[in-house]
Amino acid sequence: MSPVFPMLTVLTMFYYICLRRRARTATRGEMMNSRRTIESNSRTLPINSEVVQYAKEVLDFSSHYGSENSMSYTMWNLAGIPNVYPSSGDFTQAAVFRTYGTWWNQCPSASLPFRRTPQNFQSQDYVELAFEEPVYPTAVHVLETYHPGAVIRILACSANPYSPNPPPEVRWEILWSEKPTKVNAPQARQFKPCIKQINFPSNLIRLEVNSTLLDYYTELDAVVLHGVKDRPVLSLKTSLIDMNDLDEEDYEEKDVCGMDTLSKQFNSAAIREWTNNGYFDKLPYELIQLILSHLTLPDLCRLAQTCKLLYQHCCDPLQYTHLNLQPYWAKLNDTSLEYLQSRCTLVQWLNLSWTGNWGFISVSGFGRFLKICGSELVRLELACGHFLNETCLEVISETCPNLQELNLSSCDKLPPQAFNHIAKLCGLKRLVLYRTKVEQTALLSILNFCSELQHLSLGSCVMIEDYDVIASMIGAKCKKLRTLDLWRCKNITENGIAELASGCQLLEELDLGWCPTLQSSTGCFANLARKLPNLQKLFLTANRSVCDTDIEELANNCSHLRQLDILGTRMVSPASLRKLLESCKNLSLLDVSFCSQIDNRVVLELNASFPNVFIKKSFTQ
Repeated sequence: MSPVFPMLTVLTMFYYICLRRRARTATRGEMMNSRRTIESNSRTLPINSEVVQYAKEVLDFSSHYGSENSMSYTMWNLAGIPNVYPSSGDFTQAAVFRTYGTWWNQCPSASLPFRRTPQNFQSQDYVELAFEEPVYPTAVHVLETYHPGAVIRILACSANPYSPNPPPEVRWEILWSEKPTKVNAPQARQFKPCIKQINFPSNLIRLEVNSTLLDYYTELDAVVLHGVKDRPVLSLKTSLIDMNDLDEEDYEEKDVCGMDTLSKQFNSAAIREWTNNGYFDKLPYELIQLILSHLTLPDLCRLAQTCKLLYQHCCDPLQYTHLNLQPYWAKLNDTSLEYLQSRCTLVQWLNLSWTGNWGFISVSGFGRFLKICGSELVRLELACGHFLNETCLEVISETCPNLQELNLSSCDKLPPQAFNHIAKLCGLKRLVLYRTKVEQTALLSILNFCSELQHLSLGSCVMIEDYDVIASMIGAKCKKLRTLDLWRCKNITENGIAELASGCQLLEELDLGWCPTLQSSTGCFANLARKLPNLQKLFLTANRSVCDTDIEELANNCSHLRQLDILGTRMVSPASLRKLLESCKNLSLLDVSFCSQIDNRVVLELNASFPNVFIKKSFTQ
């Protein structure tokens, strides 16, 4: 027998078992996809009358365009009956996420992507909706009123948010998923994906979206849940699946991304010993490590069960220097973290965004993990981590001395006093506090001690009393700052802007969208243009006072400008825009929506003259 035969046999069996497992799951009806279903007979018998209901409440979401203190453009508009549909256009009564297109990934504040992110996980934002009655879902309809096509995944949860007793186990099941697709028409539609049936009733539905292919912000009006109260009876005949059509994007089983059995896979001791490992014994250790670095985390877990040599490689801490656990939010729990601990002692980038909610991760479990794995951490993503409390931030400050990037975006359940601990992380270069309850005192302390900051996001931080004081401190202490997000800060004035522009002359990105207290007549925008020649992105969204003088100052001083948003201004003429486009050769995004002097004819003329610039003109019907 050839010495390589045992090793080849193991790999062949591993591949064959994976194919059989996926095919068997599909034929059970767990993986039905309308594009691949040759014959579908899994229909419910007409036993129950169908219940149709709109969302009663919005429980959670990752971002929204609107303010925390109003209803305009907020996710809360998804509760109740439609406000806009069947009308099309840009309406304040719709639910709108914060981003769209690829622009956010091309600006200076964009973070580098994590390695090993599964190709079938492309969700960027989410919203969770509660309905009155738990039902077995038969359909989910999404009313999209502007630039549809962002919804890529719909899930149902077994937990009843209105039950006084928490369930012993919380399950999430994918009802439907698809890759991001381009919808050419921006008009309203009722999106009716073909969903799979699940074996538990649900009144908690989650939509996940990806807006990268959209030309503008998607707007959602309402979500309709159809279902029956009693469990439907399925016919015995199941769907036929083409074995040649199985691919990685279909790999979404009951065990979401394989994390349900993570601990069992890593803890498996039943690994057959071979006398030799074939050609693997001749390969350098580093080369095998490089090959395995292309596997996703669940595949790494499965491969670890094949033989001791590959188990050793799959458990090497060097395989886990970049660890993205966000795709597995639906299954990741304390047990998963416990079995990852010994392999993550060298982890430098860790993404736990969206994880731990509904009791999946405890404060103690998070603390134990960081105490073992936090010493080398440089980047920590915790967006929408609602299990976090003050103790968690204290643990981060004590166990992560090398931390440079911390993302707490939409961690809106963190108490204000918790943010005081961030000031201990003196090496921070990136800090995201979007939609948090950070208060002025804590933020001033952070700015005082974290002078290495280069990227700071304070968008929608409603607890800050005086943004002029904050801007003055930023200008005095954060000389290396490159990007600053002050989206919807409620009270910054020309004084704060002057301090900011004088102290942070390396700024490349500044978001002052929906800051109503800034007035062009004070010269604040012209001063910005003169003081900040490196600006690449400037958002002055919904500031009605922006005028030709401001645009001409940008044209004269900010030749590196790539993205400019002046939505809503009434005082900018076509001539000043043309001068800007001629001066700023790198400009790629110009939003002139609702600019009263810029009509569709002007936009068409500018598009013809400057084809490389995406000039957006929104509308309302």
